[in-house]
This record gives sequence, structure tokens and C-alpha cells, in this order.
Amino acid sequence: MARTILQRVRTGRGGGTAEVVEARTVRPAVDVSVIVPLHDCRPYLDRCLTSILVQRVAKEIVVVDDGSTDGGGELADLYAACHPGTVRVVHQAASGGAGRPRNTGLSLARGRYVFFCDADDYLGEEALERMLAMAERNGSDIVLGRIAGHGRRAPASMFGENAERVSLDDSAVYNSLCCFKLFRRRLLERHRIRFDETLLVGEDIVFTAHAYCHAEVISVVADYDCYHLVDRPDGTSIMQRKGSRDPVSWMRMIRRPIELVAAHVRPGPLRDHLLRRHLRLDALAHLGRPFLAAGEVERKEIAAEVAELCEDWLTDGVRERLGPVDRGRLAALEDIDRLVRLAHIESAAVRRQLLELRWEAGTTRLALAGRLALEAADAAVRLAVDGVTLLLRPRRAEGPPGTPEVPEPSGPPGPPPAEITVPVAWDGAEFAGVIDVAALSSGVWDVHVAVECEGVVRTARLGAERDRRIVRPEPRMAGAVIALPYFTRPYDNLSIDVGGHVVAAPALARLTGTRWAAGHRLVVDGRAAVCAAPAPPGAVRRLVWRERRSGRERHVPVEARVDGSFTARQALARLGPGTWDACLELDLGGPGARLRIEAATELVAPARAWWRGPVRWTAKPYATVGKGRLSVVVRAVPLSVLLGRIVR
Repeated sequence: MARTILQRVRTGRGGGTAEVVEARTVRPAVDVSVIVPLHDCRPYLDRCLTSILVQRVAKEIVVVDDGSTDGGGELADLYAACHPGTVRVVHQAASGGAGRPRNTGLSLARGRYVFFCDADDYLGEEALERMLAMAERNGSDIVLGRIAGHGRRAPASMFGENAERVSLDDSAVYNSLCCFKLFRRRLLERHRIRFDETLLVGEDIVFTAHAYCHAEVISVVADYDCYHLVDRPDGTSIMQRKGSRDPVSWMRMIRRPIELVAAHVRPGPLRDHLLRRHLRLDALAHLGRPFLAAGEVERKEIAAEVAELCEDWLTDGVRERLGPVDRGRLAALEDIDRLVRLAHIESAAVRRQLLELRWEAGTTRLALAGRLALEAADAAVRLAVDGVTLLLRPRRAEGPPGTPEVPEPSGPPGPPPAEITVPVAWDGAEFAGVIDVAALSSGVWDVHVAVECEGVVRTARLGAERDRRIVRPEPRMAGAVIALPYFTRPYDNLSIDVGGHVVAAPALARLTGTRWAAGHRLVVDGRAAVCAAPAPPGAVRRLVWRERRSGRERHVPVEARVDGSFTARQALARLGPGTWDACLELDLGGPGARLRIEAATELVAPARAWWRGPVRWTAKPYATVGKGRLSVVVRAVPLSVLLGRIVR
């Protein structure tokens, strides 16, 4: 019946109130219009269109052939013939940029949302499904999906974690001004947001900045590679052409999004936050490597453009948000030689080698020593290091794939830890210092070396370049907390895991005996060790029985003693039927560390059976085959079933 009414609404046949009611509930036929500007990208077009066709959303693909000469337009026509109603192709004269074909696609789009995909890039299989779901949950105007770069640098700062709703003023989303996002089409139409067709480069920055100014809800999908940004080996894309990022032209272009921000965002912290992005990344950044690559005359032009932008838009709020390097550049805008010197320092290679890494005897102090130099790209430039320190930066700890979820240590969460600076001895060529691991809070700490030169501080990870005689220091207990120095994968840099967040603690639990007690309780005696020493009593949290098939858990208190021994008692009938694996859970300062209890067969108590009403219960402890770990099988069989078996 519902299908009949829906068909009448679509065809216009029939009448009455039912048609009107159904018409109001029918959603648009297209959820997402994917707009693909196409110009001489035939080798990549198959992958691009296929990646869009497999998206599990109601979609249309609008391919705008912008004067292709390599057969790409004909290939797009073939896709349209094979997928009528889904793929549409428009042919137009070459415009030279992506702005006009994208605008053409927008004028034809019917979807509630639009997504722009360049013909040489492609989508992740679940990209639109995930982004659309995020938009539906939150009423989003813009959804950012994580971008993966293939030979090209992809934005990353805004993709730390999924965000249902994120504001512009306290996030990094405005750092991403490419147009590879999901936009609500009504937003674009209401505010007449279009690409500037006079721009060959930067048209998407103007477009996206304008959209951000009007978006009420912005969301982020950070746990999936939604968009794959591809570098063309032939170097024919617009952004790969020589001069596409000419500093002077770029800064003149960037005035347009800055003026949009100024027109739509009133003065205050939000405007300062957005302007900081443009002045830092689109202006002051040109005083780095691009400045060194420029000639003497062009350097003066670059400095003049930066000075003019800063004169117009550098507020006190923006200045406060800039780092020391950019503040140094601002102070030197009228001194070209000083700007060149700063650029050499900022682009210099930090040459470092770890020469020593060891625990100081009987302590939790980690001693480090190394060699360090600052090397400019121009061999004629000499850079003297004024000072060196070690810098410990906290990193959000994530367990390895497949790690079971376990409770975090009790207590209210505190503020995130701050960076820690560790002073070192420096003789002009080598440094030596000591990290007091006991002073570090729970988490993963990445070790950096910070180098100061003429007021500029450069930082670099430490450890990948090291004396190959260095071995990873063994884990060590700092009170009741375990500290695990390690070298990361794949970059081989030094980090310290305090609490066992990403590195497995060297701990074991071994069965010393089992016995039955009153109430059909199985008493488990064992011994736990950490770093080859008895586990501290406070570290033994509880015994966990986990049902193998369902994942259900039962937690049992444990009596722990100073010699590492422990005892736990479990009434097996309370577990319920199933196969239950025994784990000892330790608190070593981080997420609970679960250890399967190693068991020898001769230490396992025999099976036991008992009646509870008309049900016969059996419990059979055993050591698993192979690894020999404690488990127990619990069964409950009603009397009627037993009698039935006898009769058969």
C-alpha cells in the first residue's frame, strides 16, 4: 500500500489527502551530489569514478569535462551510459582552472549535500556513508573527512579524533581550507557561495573560508581515510606546476578569504583565531624556505607583501597567538639580511645522534648523551648552537589493535600533562642529561631535543640516529608504576611509556595450586611477578573470569602479599554455564594489565559435580592445551535432560 501511494506521488496520478501527506515525508532522491571537474585526467578517472559508485548512499555523480583532450570526456560518457540516472556528464570549453567546472556542477546538483572530488583523487569505500551519517546525526553544514596523502602532503591537525560538533574558535578545522568536504547545498545556495573563476590557484580556499563563515554546525570524521589525495607522477596538476605557489601572487590571492572573514566575523577572539591561520600559514611561512629560494629583488617583494598584510590585519590578539619564530620574523621585516639568517636557521637540519642510553644504577633515572649540530642547507652559512635541552612531550596513549577494554585507574581525570623541559650539559658538540622517570605522569612521553640558535628554538625527535651498540633499557618499576623506554615503529625514535599504555609490561602470573572450598568455591593460589621481581601487593587488582564465547566477565577480589603470592575464591555456580578463562589484572600505573594465569596440569583441582534443585552442575578446571593456562568449563544440565539421555 505504501509503495502504491509513493508511486502516485511521484507520477502525479491519483488525488486526495494521502498523496499530500506522503509527499511531505518523501526524502529527496539524492542525498549527495559528487562533483568531479575533469581536465586531462583519463589515466585516473576509472579509479575515481569507481570509488564514488561503490558509495552506499543515494548519490549522483556530476562530471564536468573542462575541455579534456586525452579522451577523458569520452570515458566519462561511457560511465554515464552504463550508469544512467547516476552519472551525468557536461562538456564545456577549457577554463584553465577548477573553479568554473565546479560551479557548473553546483548549478546542476540535486543532492541535499555536495562533495567535490578531483578526477585524479579517489574516495575511501565508506567515505560518504560515514560523513553523511555524521551530518544526519548533528544537522551538520560541513563535514570534514580525514584525508590521506599519496605523494602529497595532507592536512592532519584537525583529524585528531572524531567530533560530532566542533567550533571554529577552539579547534584546528580552519587550518583545512581545501574543498574536499561534505557541504550542505542549502548553505551554499542561501549565501551564494561559489568558486572564484578568475583564480587558477586558491579558488577552493576562498570558497571554503566563505562556507566556514556561515556554517552553524561543523563535524569531523577522523577515524577513517575518506579522501585520498594523489600526486601525479607526470607533475601536470595545477598545484604541481612551476610557480603555482609564487609567494607574492599567493599573498595577493589570500587577501580575498581574509576580507571574507573580516566581512562576516566581528572583531574579537574568533576573528583573531581565523586571521592567525592566514598570517601564519599564508604570509609569514613565505619567509622560510621560499624566502631562501627567491632572488634578492623577489625577497624584497615578499617582505613588502608580508608587511602590508600585517599592517592591515595583525591585531594584538593575532600577535599573541603567534609562536616565537613568527614573532622574530615580524621584528625583522625591515631587515632583509636578518630574515635570510632566520630562514637559514628555521630550515637547517638538526643533526643529532644518541650515544648513550642507560638506567643509573639502582634508580629510576634514565641517563642520555648524544652529539648535536645545526647544519644549514648552504654550506657557507655557519650556525652556532647557543643551548640544548631535552623536551618530553605527552602523547595520547592508544593500545595496540585487539587490546581488550579494561577499566582505567580509579579517580577523577586530571588536566592533560604539560611538556617537560630537562636541562642538559652542553659543551658545544655533545650533550648529556638525566630524565627522572619517577616524576613523569602516566602516559606515553616522546623524547625530543630542543636546540636554540639566535633566539630561534628548533626541536627534533631523538633516537633514530644512534650508536648501534645501544640496546633498549629494560623496564623498571618506579614505585608501583612501570616505566618502559622503547623505540617507536616505524620511525625508531625514543619514547617512554609510563604505565604500560602501548608497550606490554614484562609480567606473569603463575598458578601454585587450586583446591575446592565450601560452597563449591574454587580457591586459586598463584604468584605474580613484574620485571622479574614479586609484584607489589598494591599492583594486584583482581582476578577476572572471562567467558570465552560471549565475553561476559566476573571479577573476584584478590588477597595479595608482599612476596607476590595471591589467593582468590570463586563460587563457580555464580559464573554460569560456559568456558571461563582466568586472568589476573594488575594496576601498573596505566590501563589494567591482564595476565592469563599459567598453569601446570598437576596443580589443577579435579572436576566437581553437585545438585542444585533438579539441575546437575559440573565444573572442570583444566590447563589449556599448548600454552597451559587456567580455564574452567561449567555446565548445568536439568534432571529432565539427564533422564531423556538415559531413556535414549
